Amino acid sequence: MNFQNVLKKSAAALTISLAVFAAGASAQRKTTLVVEKDKEPVRVAMGNNLYCAGYVQSSPVDDSNKIIGAQNEQDGFVFSAKNYMYINRGSGSGVKAGDMYSVIRPKGHVDSKWTKKGDLGIYVQEVGAVEVVDVKSDYSVVQVKSSCDNLLLGDLITPAEQRTSPVWETRPAFDMFANSSGKATGRIIFARDHHEMIGREQIVYIDIGNDENVRVGDRLTIFRPLGKGNLYLNDKWEHVSARSDGNHSDQYRGDKFSNQTGRKKGDNARGSVVTNNDAKRGRPDIRKVVGEMVILNVKEKVATAVITRTAQEIHTGDWVEVQ
Repeated sequence: MNFQNVLKKSAAALTISLAVFAAGASAQRKTTLVVEKDKEPVRVAMGNNLYCAGYVQSSPVDDSNKIIGAQNEQDGFVFSAKNYMYINRGSGSGVKAGDMYSVIRPKGHVDSKWTKKGDLGIYVQEVGAVEVVDVKSDYSVVQVKSSCDNLLLGDLITPAEQRTSPVWETRPAFDMFANSSGKATGRIIFARDHHEMIGREQIVYIDIGNDENVRVGDRLTIFRPLGKGNLYLNDKWEHVSARSDGNHSDQYRGDKFSNQTGRKKGDNARGSVVTNNDAKRGRPDIRKVVGEMVILNVKEKVATAVITRTAQEIHTGDWVEVQ
């Protein structure tokens, strides 16, 4: 092999080595761009709270469509997810496989002492949802897709509606001394499952609805008059052990007063002890903010809402105000 051929082979080998080195260096310098997918927005209500919150409506409830049977009704009378049931609607009523129905249970008329609206309408409990799996001429087979309570024969069905929960927004720190907005006010007339002390993520019903032009997603402040709503009656007297005008001991008294008594009335301190009621008398109306809610559903006179913030326990009868 002559010298020129050796040089050519060496040059070719060097070219390959440089190419490999360049490729390796390029691989080391290569930057991988990771694109983070947009995060799903946080919703204020999901699942049970979104589709089984219930509502109060003034218009009559259509009771013509209902559950008339169940595949295993001989073994029990309550049914839940994955059970097969029968409804009184078939192909003659336009039913098709895949149709979804909400299962509802009217509970009765609502007339609360917390409102001046009188008869607010009919409370409708939302029990679950069923899907049509087989259609006959005058009835259909449905499967329970979700249940928030036991389903019963005789429960009513209505075409399922798609609901979208309001989005949880980043909010300022909870203001326990927020001023009034001057907008529509109402009261919590009752809560789902008959709760009277209510906390976060629980469902309540308020006597504000289409009449007051509220909308799904509206936020409301929950409040009550200062000093109201306690679980126990306030002691109307001072919270000190001595409530008399004199000393505890006649033998060791130094003067006509006790170190443990409350403040005396009058500028000469000769009156009776000042009570809590005396101190409150004549003060302006002060409200105590105890929470916040978001509206999920609106009917004629009543809206359904979920509690999103609390400063303490919330009671049925508490006031609400649109923010």
